Amino acid sequence: MKIKFGFIGCGNMGGALAQAVAKTANPYDIALCDANIEKSAALAESLGCGVALLEQVAADCEYIFLGVKPQGFEGLFEEISPILQKRKDRFVLISMAAGISISAIEKMCKMKAPIIRIMPNTPVSVGEGMILYTANDAVTEKEIDTFLHALAKAGKLDEITEDKIDAASALSGCGPAFVYLFVEALADGAVECGLARDKANLYAAQTLLGAAELLLQSGKHPGELKDAVCSPGGTTIAGVHALEEGSFRSTAMSAVTAAYEKTLKLKK
Repeated sequence: MKIKFGFIGCGNMGGALAQAVAKTANPYDIALCDANIEKSAALAESLGCGVALLEQVAADCEYIFLGVKPQGFEGLFEEISPILQKRKDRFVLISMAAGISISAIEKMCKMKAPIIRIMPNTPVSVGEGMILYTANDAVTEKEIDTFLHALAKAGKLDEITEDKIDAASALSGCGPAFVYLFVEALADGAVECGLARDKANLYAAQTLLGAAELLLQSGKHPGELKDAVCSPGGTTIAGVHALEEGSFRSTAMSAVTAAYEKTLKLKK
C-alpha cells in the first residue's frame, strides 16, 4: 500500500514536521516510524495517522522524512538503502540532519536518489518556523511543489544553495535558543525592577513578537526601526547604550559564528 508521507524518527523536530504535514495532508497519507514505538504510536493517535515499520516506510512512502540524528545516518542507510535500491517507483528523501550534505547522503544511499535537504527550527511546532531547503537535480519541480505545499503550515520556507545552508542554519536553526536567552534576560531585568515574573515573561515575549512582525511587514532596516524608538535624551537610548557597553551586538554575532564553526566540525 503506497503512502504519501513517511517519517523515520518522531523526535522534537520530526514530530513537529509531522504535525505540520497533517494540517495540509490527509492523515491516512501519513505513516510514522520511531525506534520508540510508544512515541510514534502516541503521535499517530493524536494526528489520526498510522504507524509503520522502518522497512514499510522505506518501501512504500513517496516522501520520506529522515528525522534521525546525524550520528545515526550511516546505520539507518545500512538498513534502508537495499530497500530503496529495489524500488521501481518515485520517492524523495527529505533530510533534516545538520552537517550531512546531499552528496554524503547519496553515498550512503548508494544511488542517485532524489534528495531535499532541509534545516528547520523548533517554531515549526506552532506554525512559525523557518525552513531552509535545497535539493539535488534528481528532484522534479512538481515534487518541490508538493513538498512546499505539505509544509505550508509549518512557517516560512526559503530555498538556499547548499554551500550557504550551514551558515543560514547557524542563525535560524540555533537562533531560537539565543532568542529565548534574550527574552529571559529582558524579563529578569523587569523582575529586578519590581515586575511580577508572569507579567515580565508575557511582555518580553510579546514585545519580541511584535518587533519581529513589524520588521517583516515594514521591510525597513532594523537600525531604522531601532532609531524610531530612541528619542533624544530618552530612556530607550540609555538602554541601548547599556547593551553596547556589554558588547551585545558583538556577542550575538559571535554566537552565530560559533554555531557555524561547530557545524563545520560535524560536517560529513
